[in-house]
Amino acid sequence: QVQLVESGGGTVRAGDSLRLSCTDSGRLFLGYQLAWFRQTPGNERDFVAAIHWNNWNGGSAYYADSVKGRFTISKDPTENPWYLYLQMNSLTPEDTAVYYCAGSYELDSYYYRASSYKYWGKGTLVTVAS
Repeated sequence: QVQLVESGGGTVRAGDSLRLSCTDSGRLFLGYQLAWFRQTPGNERDFVAAIHWNNWNGGSAYYADSVKGRFTISKDPTENPWYLYLQMNSLTPEDTAVYYCAGSYELDSYYYRASSYKYWGKGTLVTVAS
């Protein structure tokens, strides 16, 4: 079965960088839409970034306004098993959250909606200290 697993979370200081990784431990997921969401206590899961992986040579990336220019989502076409990355730079305390990897077999124009994704990881905590 598909089991998305995130890693790379931790505690950093404001201004630092962190890279999150996600893969399918079951090595079954070959879907075309992957994304990162984040959630803080008492709030809904918010869209961070998504990638439409529609060919072996790369894909289109989309970002929430709050992270545009600071975060980069990527997936290396040469890696097997595949890994989804989220490079996070210039982190601020407002980026503190549990970050989730999500996957879908469908290319969806509503990539920013959590409901567009069938597969989810359990999350990795990112804490940014001021």
